[in-house]
Parts: sequence; structure tokens; C-alpha cells
Amino acid sequence: MSNKITLAHGAGGQMSRQLLDEIILPAFGNSTLNVLHDGAILNLQSPNLAFTTDSYVIRPLFFKGGDIGKLSICGTVNDLAMSGAVPKFLSVGMIIEEGFLIDDLRQIVQSMKVAADEANIKIVTGDTKVVSKGQCDGIFINTAGIGQVIEGVNINPHNVKVGMKVLISGTIGDHAASILASRHNLELNLNSDCAPLSEIVAEVLKTAPNIPTLRDPTRGGVAAVLNEIAEASNVEIIIDEASLPIRKEVRGVCDILGFDVLELANEGKFIAFVPESEVDEVLKIMKSHRYGSDAAIIGEVTKNIKGRVGLRTSIGSVRVVDMPLGAIVPRIC
Repeated sequence: MSNKITLAHGAGGQMSRQLLDEIILPAFGNSTLNVLHDGAILNLQSPNLAFTTDSYVIRPLFFKGGDIGKLSICGTVNDLAMSGAVPKFLSVGMIIEEGFLIDDLRQIVQSMKVAADEANIKIVTGDTKVVSKGQCDGIFINTAGIGQVIEGVNINPHNVKVGMKVLISGTIGDHAASILASRHNLELNLNSDCAPLSEIVAEVLKTAPNIPTLRDPTRGGVAAVLNEIAEASNVEIIIDEASLPIRKEVRGVCDILGFDVLELANEGKFIAFVPESEVDEVLKIMKSHRYGSDAAIIGEVTKNIKGRVGLRTSIGSVRVVDMPLGAIVPRIC
């Protein structure tokens, strides 16, 4: 095989098959995918399914803590988990630029395999297209996922009630800060938090199935998620500045580049709205998991000004946390 992608690799002939046989199938091969049909026949017994799709165009393709391949799996797995579902099956579509290095593609595919194996999800169908040089920035990936909804779980942002506590599974802003540091050549001991959250979420929901809402604060960060939920449930959400788990390296990036940490993207954290009677148990479960060791209670749901998100500062005042206007960090995922 050539050491670079050519247009022929996307033409559906012998070189396309070579790409499948030498890179894709060795990584993702399973009884469903190996049929190599136009679609996958899935064995699903649950009456309730979750379905999601996302596309990944991150720059740079490789970063501390992951790459576009790992991100594409984790992002879609996490979207299913936030729906209260156990991820089961994935499709993968790749758009690759002519001239892309085969070794880089192999590394990306291997990262996808490792992440999929950790999440116990099967890649069962996919597609590859190759475009001419200059028509794509290296590689873009689309993934779509199907999961089985956990029995007894009803995740809906309209179900958040006054008195519930707001929990987050770990430190805020690690992913975006890591990408920003890479783009600006800042030497920091900081990795992206990119990780599959299906296992920790399933453990939480097993103990507390009455949790009304889970969200992963990706683009727009914590600020966007909380504003969306405050509006959907017509409640006020107050978070406590002193309780926010933030790494000093992330604070440093925000200070240098002028960003609000609440608007930075995360790719391995989730927010849960938890009834007060279940908070201690949920926090205990989070902290016992490798992806929740820095979990914290960061706020509560109140009824003072409906639809508002506020931050209680260290001096006791409350400042409004607005919905971000746009993508403060483009191509973050």
C-alpha cells in the first residue's frame, strides 16, 4: 500500500478494498461488520432506543490525551449515555483528503478501536470518501450511534425541579484548554479529558434512576448546558464559584487568553441534576470511578428568577452566566 491516501482509495475498487482489509477490518472487525453489506442487521430487544449522530473536524488532529479518532468514538458514546442509554452500535464515516498519511490514518483507527473496546460498543457499518487535495483538512469523521435505554430511566431536561443539586463528574475545561495550549504552543502539563462515560453513567443511573437530566458540557461548556436546562425547566440555577473543580493549568490558559472557563468545552465530563435525597450516594459512586475522582456538587436549582443561571462569587454576590454567543474556540471537536 502507498504511504499516502489517493483518490483511488475512495473510488470503491481494489484500493478501497485494500484500505478495508489492511486498516479498517483489522481494527473494527466483528461478525456484523464483516458481512460488508450496505447496512447492518442489528439484534435489539429493548423497546426504547436512543439514536444520535455527530461530526468531528477538530484541529489539531492529534493532541495531548487523544486524537480525532478517540474523540469521535467518545463523543457519540457520551451522547448516548446522556440519553440514559447503554451504547451498543456505531457507524463511522470518514472523509479523507488526498495525500493524507496512511500511518496517521492507522493511528487514528487504532485510537477508535481502543475507545470503542473500552465503551463495549461495536462499529458495525461505515463509509470512506476521498476528496482532492485542499478540499478537506486532513480527515473529517462522522459517527452515529444506537443504544438501549436503561429500564426505568427517563432523561428529560423539562423534569428538573427546584431543590435539586447540580453535580459535575470532574474538572472543567480540560479539553478546550489542552487544544488551545497546543494551538498557541503553550507548554502545559495538561491533557484533554476525552473519555467514554457510558460505564460511570450506567453505575450512577443504576443507583439513582430518578435523575431527570444528564448532559455532557461540550461546545459552549457548562454555561451553555446550564442555560439550556434553566430555560427548558423554567427554573433558576445557581452555581458556587468556590465549588467549581478547575485545574490551575486551565485557569492559567484562561488568564493568558482571556476565556471564561465556564464556556470551555469538555469531552469527558457530565453534569447531573440529582434529587437531594440521592446526592450523597451519587457523589460517592462518581468519586469511586476513574472518570469521576474529582466530582463535586457545584450548585442547586432555585425558583427566584426563572430561566436564569447565576454564579455565586467568592465575595457573596451573584453574577449572571449568559448563554455563550458563539463558538469561542472553533473546531474544538
